Parts: sequence; C-alpha cells; structure tokens
Amino acid sequence: MNVQQMYKDKLFSPAEAAKAVKSGDMIYTPSEANEPTLIWEALADRKEELEGVRVRQFLTRRKHRYVDESFAPHMFIESLFVTTPIRKMVHDGYATYLPWNFSDMPALIRQGGCDVLMCAVTPMDEHGYFCYGLGCDYTPAAVEVAKTIIVEVNPNIPWTNGYNKIHISQVSHIIEANDVPIFELEQPTISAMDEKIAAPIAERITDGSTLQVGIGGIPAAVCGYMQHKKDLGMHTELVTDYIKDMMESGCMNGSKKSIHKGKVIATIVEGTKPCFDYIANHPAIEFHPVDYTNNPFVIAQNHKQVSINGTIEVDLFGQCCSESMGTRIWGGIGGQLDFARGVTMNPEGQGFIVLTSTTKNDTISKIVPTLTPGAVVSTPRTLVDHIVTEYGCVKLRDKSMQERAKLLISVAHPNFRDMLTFEAKKMGLLI
Repeated sequence: MNVQQMYKDKLFSPAEAAKAVKSGDMIYTPSEANEPTLIWEALADRKEELEGVRVRQFLTRRKHRYVDESFAPHMFIESLFVTTPIRKMVHDGYATYLPWNFSDMPALIRQGGCDVLMCAVTPMDEHGYFCYGLGCDYTPAAVEVAKTIIVEVNPNIPWTNGYNKIHISQVSHIIEANDVPIFELEQPTISAMDEKIAAPIAERITDGSTLQVGIGGIPAAVCGYMQHKKDLGMHTELVTDYIKDMMESGCMNGSKKSIHKGKVIATIVEGTKPCFDYIANHPAIEFHPVDYTNNPFVIAQNHKQVSINGTIEVDLFGQCCSESMGTRIWGGIGGQLDFARGVTMNPEGQGFIVLTSTTKNDTISKIVPTLTPGAVVSTPRTLVDHIVTEYGCVKLRDKSMQERAKLLISVAHPNFRDMLTFEAKKMGLLI
C-alpha cells in the first residue's frame, strides 16, 4: 500500500476521530501553533459521553470550549504551564498545575504513558511524512508511546527543519483543517522600563555568545540591543519574532557555536505570521525535542551560553519564585531551571533572572526578606547567577549570604531598602 492510499484510509471527520477517545484516557497535545482545533470541538460535543479524561499540555493559548469549569468532570486539564485561558480554573480547582521541568516532560510521558496524542501538522510530503511545523517539544516522546495518534492537517503550518517529523504509518487518524488559522501571539510593546532592565544585560553579553531568551518586553529589548554584536548564536527553548531581525542584521550567524555550528536550535515557536513565514524551510533553524534543547549537559556545551528569564519574586537569600503569587499558581517553571543549571556548568556561562523591583504602583516590593508564604522556589539560590531590576544588575553566583543580601537590597526600589535592611539584620544576614 502506498502512502496516498494510507492517507485515504486514515482520513476521518472530526466527529469520527473524536470517537477514538475513551473515558479515563490521558491526552497529550502540543502547545501554541501545533495545537489542533477541530478535534477539540468534536470532543466538546461528546462532553456528556466522557468521564475522567485528563488533558496535559505545556501552554494552553486558545480558549477552546472544553476550557470551562463545566467540563472538569469530563475533561480535566492538568497544565504544565498555567496561562490566561485556564488560570481562573486552576485557582478555583476546576483544573490543576503539574509542576515539572520542561526538559523532563518526555521522560514523564514515556514513564507514565499516553493514550491519545492530538497535534496539528503540515500536509504530507511525497514520502509520507508530516511535519510538526512550529515546534517539537515533547511530541516525539508521545509518538513513541501513544496508543492513538490523531493529526490535524493544516496547510497554514509551515514546513520546518529538525527532528520534528512523523510518518503516516505511525498515525491512527487524519483530520483535515484547511481553513483554520495558526494561533498568533502578539508581540509585547517594549517599555522604557524594559529597556532600562535590558541595558546592563546587553552590556555583559560579549561577541560569540550563545543566547537563550524568552517571551516578553525585557527579552525583546535585550535582542534589540544586540544589533552591534558579532557572531552570536542561539540555543533556546523558544524563538519568536526577534529571530528575523537578529539573523538578517548579521549579528547572529552561529559561527562561534561549539555544537550545531551555524544553526539556531529551539523546541517551540511563539509569535506572529511574519515570524512563521521567515522560519519556514529556513536552512539555519532547527527544532529538536525538549529533552535535548533543555538538557543542562547539552546547554553547558554551548560557547558562552547566556540565559535570560523572568521571575515573580526574589528573597534576600537569592531564591526565585517564578510560578506563583503566594499559593496561587500564576505561570510555570518551564525551562528556567534547565538553563540555570546549564549556564552554571558552562565555564563562560551567564544567567540573568529579571524582574521589576515593585508592583501595584510601587506599593509592593518584589525583592522581599523571605518569599511570600506558600510561594514555591522555582530556581534555588545555588543556581542563580545575576539578578536584574531597573536599578541595576548584581552577580550572586559566587557571593556569601551577607554579600547577596547587600547586593539585592542595592537593586530594590529605594522606598523599600530601609525595610529590607532592617529585616536582613533581624534574620542575621547583616550586622
């Protein structure tokens, strides 16, 4: 049987494919632009027929019909990174958060199993392969162990390079989604505050460095400062719209990278259509599974690896909470700890954890004596390199507890420095 006949035999309507899901199943689905749509609508139509289905996903960006508290007994969301569409559901107990390092997700899937994998893919090529397009993440691991694989073919998804293909012989059901747009994440407006925080980071990034940057105004501002640098590379978990300007300006060519020389290595994309169009078939951009891109031992091999990640709260010991506000989960650990570990293993590595010094119109300090009760330690003090606020950048990596407290107070908002000094003395951090 040739691949074209196999395609015809496995082609189903969304409603027919949705019948493959049974009560009690564990569903995995990828994030962002690789998230299917029509199959979710068909499953929502089966709501009353299903009980105890669990849905796991790293980033939920679309407000699908099942993302509703009434679906909790039928299709319960176990998110690995809490985003806006599901945050209230998590807070109210109708969904939950599964704390797990991004790099460890493939192992979680291989060990725990997957009943159904549902993902969006490109149209099939002449050899019978579909491409995941704008990502890779934990999908290859799910392909290895899934009992049922449902692909939603979307011609709007670009073909990309890397370890991100699946052959039709591995697929159980095919759905065609010819008119479904790809999810686009609007790019942040870079504020004066973002630029102020980004400037000292940019000063410390030297020619030939390998970058990992995330989403947000501060990472975008850092990338904007990079245009005058030379021979930068990228090994990251996520790429977004900044990639086009950096590569076309010539500041990023990957020529100094120690592994994957000349290549941008990532595992997912978030951004807008111009970014997607640029990445399509780009010979120097590759997508690999997250247990490779985020493996600290791989990260540590990169020439002068730099990581830039945000956090919610930092205490005077240098502990960072990046997942919750007190006990209320707000985001996720993602790959922050993966890269924090990787850069500390790298002889010339640099890690930057960024935050504004205050919130709520300067009424609450985000540098605190101790983390808010219930707040989780996302990145331990032993793996924190630099902390950056609008008041400067301080290096904690080789500093004592006393030195750390002094340095962190120096980049706190001036309105809170006396309070922090007083509390540091009460705790015995300062004399």
